[in-house]
Amino acid sequence: MNIRNFSIVAHIDHGKSTLADRFIEITHTIPERMMKEQYLDGMELERERGITIKAKAVRMLYRSEADGKDYILNLIDTPGHVDFSYEVSRALAACEGAILLVDASQGVEAQTLAHAHLAQTLGLKIIPVINKIDLEHADPDATEEQIWEVLKNPVESSRISAKDGRGVKTVLERAINEIPAPEGDARKPLKALVFDSFYDVYKGVVIFTKVVDGTLGAGKQISFYSNNAVYKVEEVGYLTPKLVKAQSIRTGEVGYITAGIRDIHEIKMGDTIFEKERPVAEPLPGYKDVNPVVFAGFYPVATSDYTPLKAAIEKLSLTDSSFDYQGETSKALGFGFRLGFMGLLHLDIIRERLEREFNIPLIATNPNVIYKVSAKGTAGRGKGAGTAGRGKGIGKADNVISTLPLPVPLPADSGYVEVTNPADFPHYGDVIDIMEPYVRADIITPLAYMEGTLNLLKEKRGEHVEIEYISTTRVLIKYCLPLSEIIIDFYDKLKSVSKGYASFDYEPHEYKSSDMVKIEILLHSEVVDALSFIVHRSKALHSSRLLCEKLKQLIPKHMFEIAVQAQAGGRIIARETIGARRKDVTAKCYGGDITRKRKLLEKQKEGKKKMKTLGSVDIPQEAFMSLLKINQDE
Repeated sequence: MNIRNFSIVAHIDHGKSTLADRFIEITHTIPERMMKEQYLDGMELERERGITIKAKAVRMLYRSEADGKDYILNLIDTPGHVDFSYEVSRALAACEGAILLVDASQGVEAQTLAHAHLAQTLGLKIIPVINKIDLEHADPDATEEQIWEVLKNPVESSRISAKDGRGVKTVLERAINEIPAPEGDARKPLKALVFDSFYDVYKGVVIFTKVVDGTLGAGKQISFYSNNAVYKVEEVGYLTPKLVKAQSIRTGEVGYITAGIRDIHEIKMGDTIFEKERPVAEPLPGYKDVNPVVFAGFYPVATSDYTPLKAAIEKLSLTDSSFDYQGETSKALGFGFRLGFMGLLHLDIIRERLEREFNIPLIATNPNVIYKVSAKGTAGRGKGAGTAGRGKGIGKADNVISTLPLPVPLPADSGYVEVTNPADFPHYGDVIDIMEPYVRADIITPLAYMEGTLNLLKEKRGEHVEIEYISTTRVLIKYCLPLSEIIIDFYDKLKSVSKGYASFDYEPHEYKSSDMVKIEILLHSEVVDALSFIVHRSKALHSSRLLCEKLKQLIPKHMFEIAVQAQAGGRIIARETIGARRKDVTAKCYGGDITRKRKLLEKQKEGKKKMKTLGSVDIPQEAFMSLLKINQDE
């Protein structure tokens, strides 16, 4: 079978999208007049930020110079940032091989390690490729040694320059010769893998699929293994990367199908498609459930945008199944949603996409992680007790959001409950124990910046695991870190202490008991639930003072004095006062008895006192964003 399915994986900014451009040019998949840089990065945000956010599939036709045969090459370009690792895992599940791309000037980085290990776990054929050999400070020999160290196998690397096309054709030939053809039998009953999808206003849900066995064509009655829903296939075709209609998708090929599916919740990533008349005994392996690790509240600025925001989130969840959501309310912000993300960049991308693609201005609350809390009166309630049913699709209590996995699950009678929103924390007097999630972090940095990196890890409450020297100039540092310490500013600080040379990757590890405390912010003696946050007790005072000072600057003066207070464990630990806006009521008094002025001032004072009792505080949107920047200002 002359089909090759492969993916390009690498650390961020090592040249994946540029290499994909050269492949497209060599195979003449896109007319020359339509070609542009980073062609597959079609999303506006991707082109602005210079990163790949969504994995892209493209079908290329190529005649090999070695044997003169025609081949169908299905290429999937993947993201490099740690927040989008789930996109990489989905892409690799639809492939038989992977091109591991490494920058000759930077060498092996943290995400290179992660992607290489993932590809090896899936049993894929790995072709190492060293890119950017045209740079003056490139060191391909040292880079190749590092690749051998990572793969534990001295495989020869192809040396290329994706920018000018040098050596790229050799990589295509290697992909044809070394990557195995997909295994499958066209005579067997249909079995196809769902690896991506998006919503089209006219066609409904468009499903990207890889046919493992059988043939998928228009008019067939298909069913999904996860829910047994039955649909009639309306259209099938290939991705070039535009949708090109075809008669059928054969065994081993990658393409798309539409079946008039309007309910976006019917589709599950990693699901198996089969014919209604010929059901399969076992589904394909599929994917592990995505585990969001960072949570934040999204609220519409205008309350009338709540329903459009709900529809927008549901549509976006189809193209990005890695975030979860549930409805929630806030006294300060009204009705909104609590969303779970893979990281802070992921949060920022989803927020921008909602604002740009659906034109809905949003207020985002401060991000937080999932805590396990044991409190009086919760014994025997177990995992998830005491929290609202969280589901994909508001109002569907039976759909439970997947949470961060524990290596050793807590027993059902442990009395710990999961809390994703600081406002839902039990009363401080009832809390027995709080457990926070830790991650295993891999940091690769030049030896010259090792001391600064270790100091940063110590500041972030890190626990040493191992230090490994991967070359004479570079070191791999392995640490356990609290997830709450890295979700906001850790990456920026790491780049700062290492002059931009360090790279960082992490994976969930375990939960540990920590001395955490809930900080409540009071404005005018009223608790603002949307400004509450959880912090380690050692940093509670400093963080509280920073936030109170920031709120004092952001909240405009009212006609009465406003107290901005931070409360922890029932005690006020920080305070700032916003003075009242005052009119000069004595301006009209020119000389005369002083008692006239005093009478006017006393009258004003009484009015301020009355307003202080009855008045309410208007909080600007910037106040909620200020929490994101507290640690950066330290």
